[in-house]
Amino acid sequence: VQLVESGGGSVQAGGSLRLSCTASIYGDVDSSDCMGWFRQAPGEEREGVAVMFTSGGATHYADSVKSRFTISRGSARDTVTLGMNALKPEDTAMYYCAAAFGRVVNSPLSEFDYNVWGQGTQVTVS
Repeated sequence: VQLVESGGGSVQAGGSLRLSCTASIYGDVDSSDCMGWFRQAPGEEREGVAVMFTSGGATHYADSVKSRFTISRGSARDTVTLGMNALKPEDTAMYYCAAAFGRVVNSPLSEFDYNVWGQGTQVTVS
């Protein structure tokens, strides 16, 4: 399984960006149980931003992004998008797509519950 991210870039404060992540699945692999986005700013720990359970569509957001970010399922299998509005300079970070395949996710915003990661895409807000 490989996660391919797109989107990101530089934007002024108050602007919007959209991130997309698609899982390239090879072989007979079931869909992921949960997919979402994490971010890591320089000198900071990686934090969960927004995740979605594929079964049922339940979502979880970090308090810092609630009402500004929206995670949604894409039209293709194992695809999620993250709409980011009202961006702030403190949203500047490397954003990583993550997915949990074949495991129970007990702490949706904890990076330790995810076993597949993308390469990351930079988001810079000035």
